[in-house]
This record gives sequence, structure tokens and C-alpha cells, in this order.
Amino acid sequence: MSAELKLAALELAQRARTASRELPRQDRARLVLQAADRIEKNAAQIAAANEMDLAGARAAGHPAAFLDRLRLDAPRIQAMAGALREVAALPDPVGEVVESFTRPNGLRVERVRAPLGVILMIYESRPNVTAEAAALCLRSGNAALLRGGSEALQSNAAIAACFSEDAVQLVAPNRALLDELLQLEDLIDLCIPRGGPSLIGFVSQRSRVPVIKHYQGVCHLYVAADADLAMAEAIAVNAKVQRPGVCNALECVLLDEAIAGAAMPRLRAAMPQVEFLETPDAYGREFLDLKLAVAVVDGIEGALRHIARYGSRHTEAIVTGDRQLAERFLREVDASCVLWNASTRFNDGGELGLGAEIGISTSKLHAYGPMGLRELTCTRFMVRGDGQVRP
Repeated sequence: MSAELKLAALELAQRARTASRELPRQDRARLVLQAADRIEKNAAQIAAANEMDLAGARAAGHPAAFLDRLRLDAPRIQAMAGALREVAALPDPVGEVVESFTRPNGLRVERVRAPLGVILMIYESRPNVTAEAAALCLRSGNAALLRGGSEALQSNAAIAACFSEDAVQLVAPNRALLDELLQLEDLIDLCIPRGGPSLIGFVSQRSRVPVIKHYQGVCHLYVAADADLAMAEAIAVNAKVQRPGVCNALECVLLDEAIAGAAMPRLRAAMPQVEFLETPDAYGREFLDLKLAVAVVDGIEGALRHIARYGSRHTEAIVTGDRQLAERFLREVDASCVLWNASTRFNDGGELGLGAEIGISTSKLHAYGPMGLRELTCTRFMVRGDGQVRP
């Protein structure tokens, strides 16, 4: 590691640490609203920067789903600004009293939400993540170090320029620089990697900073023997086709052997643009494309076994009219979000009422599922007394 990179990483982290100490005293909602205004004002520059990224991605031969994740057209830029205004309007989690009680000795004890401090966010492809992650960090009192992918470098830079300097800093897509940042556990409080196996594996192995993984979404839909096939068809189409390039898109449908013969032709007819893959080598894969793995399973036991083996603990769903069967699925499937008679696309911070999200945690420590403002805080104790001493 060169001395220059070590110094660059140290400077980034120290500036973020200083900014994080000042944020709790600032009007953080106003900072987010100002960024939203700048995004709208700079929409033409952001779009031009994004077109440069898209041109590079096309030249590199990336598929259509990748280009869709990268694209920022006028409606998406407007939606990005709107998402920031929604974040600004959310209740401030900092200082929220989670519980309070008085001890027999008269000590008044409160458990209160506080910012984590400095958050290093690592992500790929989608430049709107830059805006949402920055806004969520600011609103919850945290400084943000944002390391996007090289494919979105111009877009990310244009968006990051709309935020307060130091409190939101863009990290160059240099793996050696990232490696050095991952060693700074005294300055960086949390690392959130959001991406595929290669990225998650690198960060998990190298980081001395605590890590919350936002892993790939190998999402399943189990169509039970008693399922309403019209409902199952509608849910599958929405989950797979609406936005195939996002992490909560459906990647594998599990058909109960009792209804597979009737269900499969319906799914093929409803999704002619989708490539159906019915061999085991398709299981456990996140396609992020118009491809769908299919497996026939022997009832709920087969579905649970398949998900336990091939799932990524992201999002799993069941279609059934049997409440007892559904409740068993909800209890026994290990995933950040489990749904009954609903699309996997609902595992999203906005759809679940959290507002925007920084990502969907597939780790269990601290947070599991979409991470909104509250999930970017910790709790600490505030104790008020009248001169008590411990006997």
C-alpha cells in the first residue's frame, strides 16, 4: 500500500469524523432539503454525466438490465429529489427515547437513539443510491463515505456535489484505497457493502470495521398446492418483470408438484419475454435479468428445503389460501422479509413504511431487512441522578 493512498484514506475518514461530530447540532432536515433543491437545479448536468456513464457501459457490452440500473432520465432524477424530500419529512430518530424507567434508588434512566457516526457505503451500478444513502445518513446524524462503482463515476460525482462537503464524501473506485479505509476502525463506525458475492466477500475478509452485509437477492416464490393460480400468476409477473434488475425481483419460482402441470403453461403465457430455466444449475443464482429459474417441489417441506439451500436470506414469498400453511412458511423461512400472497417487490423501505432505505440487510446483527433512519442509529443510556453513589 502506497503512502499516498494511506494518507488519502486517513484524510477522508478524519474529515468525515469531524463532520459527524457537528451534525447532531445542525438542522439536518434542512441539509437534505437543500440537496433535493440542488439536484433539481442541476438536473441537466446530472443527466449529462449519466449519459457519459451509459455510453461507457454500452461500449463495454453490458446487458439491458445493467443499463436500466445505471440510467438516470428526467423522471428518475425528479423522483430522486422527491425521495430526499420524503426523507427530510420523516421523524428525526436522534434523541428518540426508546424506553425510560426509574430505579429504586431514584436514578432516572433513558435509552435514547444516537447516530452511529461515520458510515462507509459500498455499492454498484445504481447512482440513485448515492442520493438516498447520503440523505439517510445526514438525516440520522451520520457522515457518509460513498464508494460507488466505476461504471457510475460521473453520475455519482454530479449527485454528491449536491450535498454538504465533508459530511458526504465520494470515495474513488480504487480497491486499494477501499482496502485502506476498511482498516480504519477507529474513525469509521460501520461499513455497508451492497452488491454481489465478489464485493461482499472482499469486504468481509478485509474489513476491521464492523460490516452489515446487503447481499444478493435470490428471491423465491412458492406456489402451494391450493394456490389461486390467477393470483400466483399476477404476483410472479409483478415480481419478475416489473424491474428485473433490482435485488427484490423474483429469481426462482417453486411449484408444488400437485399444480405444476397447470401452473407452468400459465406462467409461460403470461411472461413470453422471460427465459425459463428448469435445470439445477439455475438454482441459487441472482440473474437481475429476464430469466427465471423453476423448480417443482414436494409440498411445503420441499419448498423449505430448497429455500434453505439456495436462498440468500433476502426475500421469500408463498401463495396459498391455507392460513396454517402460510404461517408455518412465515415462521420457518429465514429471510429478511417473508410474504404471504404478495410480491417480493414489497421488500423495500418505502413500501414497508420506512421511507427511503440505505439497502436491505441480509445480516442479523443490528438490522435485518430494509435499513431506514432508525436502523442507522444505535441506542445509548442517559442517566439522571440527585447525587447517588453506588453502595
